[in-house]
Amino acid sequence: MDADAPVTIIEPRRGWIPIDVRELWRYRELLYFLTWRDILVRYKQTALGVLWAVIQPVVTMVIFSLVFGRFGKLPSGGVPYPVFTFCALLPWNLFAAALTRATNSVVGSSGMVKKVYFPRLLIPVSSTLSPLVDFAISLLVLFALMAWYRMPFGWGLLLLPLLVLVTLSVALGAGLWLSALNVRYRDVGHAIPFMIQAWMFASPVAYSLMLIPAQWQPLYALNPMVGVINGFRWAFLGTGLMPLNTMLVSLCAGLAILVSGAFYFRRMEKTFADEA
Repeated sequence: MDADAPVTIIEPRRGWIPIDVRELWRYRELLYFLTWRDILVRYKQTALGVLWAVIQPVVTMVIFSLVFGRFGKLPSGGVPYPVFTFCALLPWNLFAAALTRATNSVVGSSGMVKKVYFPRLLIPVSSTLSPLVDFAISLLVLFALMAWYRMPFGWGLLLLPLLVLVTLSVALGAGLWLSALNVRYRDVGHAIPFMIQAWMFASPVAYSLMLIPAQWQPLYALNPMVGVINGFRWAFLGTGLMPLNTMLVSLCAGLAILVSGAFYFRRMEKTFADEA
């Protein structure tokens, strides 16, 4: 060996690691493969297949309509309560499914993580994208409900892609935090169902924002799903629009979760191969 030959020492980076967007783009085909794999696993060997995307929100809508609408007499802004509730369940179920899958994604892909290099961010990102199939099916159910109740479709529906993007961004941000923590502390995976259930009741899914006192709404809007759900209700039903400053609080909170989650995930990913 030539004594003057250059020697390269490969070491894991220390501290906060920047996000390499160009590297993520180079691996875009792997992102497509991982997303498609998650979709196939979702419906593999199921008797009802995609009907599960309809059964869960419809059953929840019926229960909420009976308990909170008929018996609880909660206000719905003049909108039929089943439509009012289902319009909120649409983004909520997308968020909950994306967050659950993202949280368990790194642990579930431990074999890949230990054997081959690729941007680890692709794992939770693909898990966040896969619930879009269920969302699209549920969206058709909402359209059918609106047609049944003879509710008009407004121009607000043009904001649907943006609202979906915000929903997935919030789910991805929280999922990046929790997936990295789940590698080290497996209790996180066990706590996810409880956390999502508590988060749902802390969001205006079964009730209207009108029930929250005006002075508390900016604080309440620190939950980014408050802005998302009310945005969906405004886009589909023309109701539920929050004051601009309150909506901005939700958007900023969601952005903060996404950015901080991405950097925390990058900081911790060097330990995944040893701990996953």
